[in-house]
Amino acid sequence: MDNQVHNAIVSFIWGIADDCLRDVYVRGKYRDVILPMTVIRRLDALLEETKPAVLEMKKQLDAAKIDNQWPALCNTAGQAFCNASPFLLKDLTSRSKAQTLKADFIAYLDGFSPNVQVILDKFKFRNQIDTMVDADILGAVIEKFTSSDINLSPNPIYKDADKKIIKHPGLDNHGMGTIFEELIRKFNEENNEEAGEHWTPRDVVELMADLVFMPIADQIKDASYSCYDGACGTGGMLTVAQDRLLKLAKKQGKEVAIHLFGQEINPETYAICTADMLLKGDGEEAEHIMYGSTLSDDQHASRQFDFMLSNPPYGKSWKTDCEKMGGKKDILDTRFNTYLDDGEEMSMIPRTSDGQLLFLLNNIGKMKKDTELGSRIAEVHNGSSLFTGDAGSGESNARRYMLENDLVEAIIAVPENMFYNTGIGTFIWILSNKKEERRKGKIQLIDATAMKSPLRKNMGKKNCEFTPEIRKEIIRLFLEMEENEVSMIFDNDEFAYWNITVERPLRLRVYPEREIPADTFKKADELTTVKKAIASVPTDIPLDDWMAFATATKLKKGQLNKIRPFITEKDPTAKPIEGEADADLRDTENVPFTYEGGIDEFMKNEVLSFEPDAYIDDKKTTIGYEVSFTKYFYKPVQLRDLSEIIENLRNLEKEADGVLADIMGGVL
Repeated sequence: MDNQVHNAIVSFIWGIADDCLRDVYVRGKYRDVILPMTVIRRLDALLEETKPAVLEMKKQLDAAKIDNQWPALCNTAGQAFCNASPFLLKDLTSRSKAQTLKADFIAYLDGFSPNVQVILDKFKFRNQIDTMVDADILGAVIEKFTSSDINLSPNPIYKDADKKIIKHPGLDNHGMGTIFEELIRKFNEENNEEAGEHWTPRDVVELMADLVFMPIADQIKDASYSCYDGACGTGGMLTVAQDRLLKLAKKQGKEVAIHLFGQEINPETYAICTADMLLKGDGEEAEHIMYGSTLSDDQHASRQFDFMLSNPPYGKSWKTDCEKMGGKKDILDTRFNTYLDDGEEMSMIPRTSDGQLLFLLNNIGKMKKDTELGSRIAEVHNGSSLFTGDAGSGESNARRYMLENDLVEAIIAVPENMFYNTGIGTFIWILSNKKEERRKGKIQLIDATAMKSPLRKNMGKKNCEFTPEIRKEIIRLFLEMEENEVSMIFDNDEFAYWNITVERPLRLRVYPEREIPADTFKKADELTTVKKAIASVPTDIPLDDWMAFATATKLKKGQLNKIRPFITEKDPTAKPIEGEADADLRDTENVPFTYEGGIDEFMKNEVLSFEPDAYIDDKKTTIGYEVSFTKYFYKPVQLRDLSEIIENLRNLEKEADGVLADIMGGVL
């Protein structure tokens, strides 16, 4: 579509907000009217030509007393939706009385098919009607949207009766979708605190789409493919993915169909996404966008997908979902639990303060295993998914599952301030369950934190972007698996470690003469018996050997446990107590899988040479995984040479002397 036409339409619609809503709504609430009205007007324009036929069909269906009329009416309308009211939107501009206009407008809205009703309900648009009627602006808003100065219809508007001179060209579905997305972007700029939650910057989405599709571009066939986003927001990732795949297929000379699926928990963004699908003519795709929580109410549980792209909420509590699923300890969902090779169950459920990894596991659970391409995933996370959680935690277990099943192709570090509502650094995960041979058993890390172009004007906290040239370079590094200072390739084991518990034996020295409190035992005679037993221990029993002393008393184990705290003290020179560890000397160590010789060699080199009596509690050994970009890409700041510092100090000293001389000369 001509950019000039595109910009003119967006500006006109934006102007409606300024002209009609300024004194009634605060600027941040313009979207509550403008977005649903844009949807309504576009749908109305698409239905205008078939309106008489639809009304005639309704008349016949009513006469035949048919209840479910929508399939037939939509078919007559030639769309995935229809409006069975007697009105077109332009018919309402003739209403002079506010109450008549209100009643007819409500009847008009009620005439839409159920799929449009869902959108209007999620927009909560009916809540705005009274506000507009009371302020007497409803008629003005409708008049603006139906004005001949703007064309949201697929048919052109002509200047002349002979229809030879075009005033406004027709707007196809793609153009309408683009305009709608632009309006969403502008409204998101007005509400920067919310923008990043539901709208991922286009430059990031395009990079993610390229990372998903470019590696398999030459394997695309004449076929149907599916794309899914479990946190789809306004649907931007899905539509960009659709566009990217279609272009790649065309370039390869292939005919493909791509079906979009998504789920969104925010009602307004769900409405925007569904509306966007309808506006683009994707009526079937609109039915694939589900409302609700992907975690606790997965409405695509039985489906698998070819491609998945997502920007899930990170650093956000999923406690409500957790409670709906029965509580953290009782979640049995197979998306978030797995089994090790020995049959042991492994939970991958993270702490309730951050559920982003659950969205990635949800996608993994929807990967196709019986197709040539398998499934490919691109997902944005913050740094928490890389390293939060000790060995054995849900987060570490999730990483373990992904790496031990060789699912991760690459992780790309994104510059800070790339998103609208957060300045923190983020990372793009690229996963595949059908890796090409050269990638098997390996992960590529790309540090793209310095690969950015500054924006002329900040958009919220976003102050930089990926230009097409930068995206092309990142894709090149990825496709060529080039190794350099910003791209490194490692075996999966590089990120694995054993967390071992190093114990040292408890050593106690006995002080038999010390007083035992009277209330140590419930019965007074038991205390007397214990004291006699201690007094009867032969003098040749060494007091630095608790085991020997305890045996000599002939007391029961329970009695010994009660008196030991009172008659002993830790002593590093005493003899070790077999089977008992000193909790105060306990330590944990992380031993990399790549450590030569493994745990035994680590103990020999790093522990036993300093503490010969140390040993490992094998029952506590756990496996962990973490990824640290800092470890591999950190560049220490080059310190200045000492001679350079001294020279600078001398120059400063000379300058100071000169200044002082000038001051003193002025005084004298």
